[in-house]
Amino acid sequence: MAVSVLIPTPMRKQTNEQDTVEVNPGTIATMVKELAAQYPGIEKRLVDDQGELRRFINFYVNEEDIRFLEGKETPLNDGDTVSIVPAIAGGC
Repeated sequence: MAVSVLIPTPMRKQTNEQDTVEVNPGTIATMVKELAAQYPGIEKRLVDDQGELRRFINFYVNEEDIRFLEGKETPLNDGDTVSIVPAIAGGC
């Protein structure tokens, strides 16, 4: 089995329009590296120049916000689902 990663519409250009991709178990950090190796250009959308997860991108593992788990060191196991959700700002 693998970990399913749900790709948001604005990032699907980097994944050849795939809405779900699979990565090996590991952590959020290793997931980002694996995605970067498979899909050039996606890493810049997920991490900043210092390699930290971008603040305006939310990551959920099985619907749990990683900010309340272990951040980028949150473990990913076979069968887990990661949702990548860009923050949406708005107002009047």
